[in-house]
Amino acid sequence: MRYFIQLAYNGTQYHGWQYQPNASSVQETLSKAFSVILNADINLMGAGRTDTGVHAKKMYAHFDFETSFDIEKLIHKLNSFLPKDIVIYAIIPVANDAHARFDATKRTYEYHINTFKDAFSQEQSWYFHQKLDIDLMNKAAKLLFNHTDFQCFSKVNTDVNTFDCTIFEAYWTQGGAEQSGAKQENNKLIFTISANRFLRNMVRAIVGTLVNVGIHKITLEDFNTIIESKNRDKAGFSVPAHGLYLTEIEYDYITKQP
Repeated sequence: MRYFIQLAYNGTQYHGWQYQPNASSVQETLSKAFSVILNADINLMGAGRTDTGVHAKKMYAHFDFETSFDIEKLIHKLNSFLPKDIVIYAIIPVANDAHARFDATKRTYEYHINTFKDAFSQEQSWYFHQKLDIDLMNKAAKLLFNHTDFQCFSKVNTDVNTFDCTIFEAYWTQGGAEQSGAKQENNKLIFTISANRFLRNMVRAIVGTLVNVGIHKITLEDFNTIIESKNRDKAGFSVPAHGLYLTEIEYDYITKQP
């Protein structure tokens, strides 16, 4: 039988999802936990890779196991065994040819920025003190829908066959939060972006370039020209990993989980 796992993790202590030599990864930590609890050699295939320090509010992976088991009991045992920064939400039986990575139809990321320095969110969002023009950044984000080739936002050394991605949504929201005992209005910025697929470093490069729009370093015309150039050197900086969250992955055959 093949099973999908729905999970979440705080990526602060991990060198990304994928196995890394001489470094801790989420994939390795999970595989060891499953192998111990199920008393078998379990290999997990993730829905994608997240870089060092990136978080996941909702991630999927799949594994194969021949013997039946009580799903709720296994979830409880795994969550008791796993470190506190990884949690299993669901284990879902699927068809034997279902694939966590290749069958995903939509992925969603958020990038979190704090414009007010907060001692309790240093690893969960990026502190950026300069004033940002959110309206202009949202206008720039809409320009993404006019394109499918996003080579300018991709890492240069990558093994993909195409730089084409279909973006479904891309927008900024702004709000306040209670922080350090004082109400700070409009201090929290979140960029949400959904697509059928993402290139390596793509979201962080898009956010960095949109921030350059927000501080009036580049214009909307410049932003569009950067995309058309297909040149990573012309795009903006890559924002820090700790503000990035994978928040949703969708499949045609799985009911959207809460």
